Amino acid sequence: MERGPAPSLLPILRSRQQGELLALLLGDPELEASLTGLAALVSVPVSSVHREIDRAESAGLVTSRKIGNTRLVRANTGSPYYRGLADVLVKAFGPPRVLAAVLAPIDNIDAAHIYGSWAAHLLGNEADRPVGDIDVLVLGSPDRDELYAAAATAEQRLGRPVQATVRPADWISTGTGNFHATVTQRPLVEIDLRKAQTETGPRSR
Repeated sequence: MERGPAPSLLPILRSRQQGELLALLLGDPELEASLTGLAALVSVPVSSVHREIDRAESAGLVTSRKIGNTRLVRANTGSPYYRGLADVLVKAFGPPRVLAAVLAPIDNIDAAHIYGSWAAHLLGNEADRPVGDIDVLVLGSPDRDELYAAAATAEQRLGRPVQATVRPADWISTGTGNFHATVTQRPLVEIDLRKAQTETGPRSR
């Protein structure tokens, strides 16, 4: 994990995966997860998660406890750095998870993606324009009032405007026009709605 290039969204970190891991834990103080669970959530090897958690715990950013052979990790909300660092990390790396959480309960969403400057910076396109709004493409036929209310909730947590655009479920493959070209020719970050739906159970895992 630590050998990857510094992420353009927050270049003080060693890698995008490190930012996503810390954003996951510090952005959800109720979450307590095993190393295996964290590895699955951020899609990196357990060995990499183990190293990053060791570093974070040494710095006082997270705490851990063992139940049998399982090490459970959570944010250290007592750290003097917690509130400020959590705010920065969630704004930089949290949009996919925050948006998944608010969009998953809405019916008739077939898929959702972040596009535009935030997606480009996350995926390493440093030549893209500075990040402003979080642009979200929602595919399907959701209730617009529910969607815009969800976007407003996400805005409050992310500290950035969230602009949601709705298109038919097959729009990426069948759409035409300038907007279609603009969206599909630049990076897209999928919002994992299915994973969010499976995470609505008990917060300790």
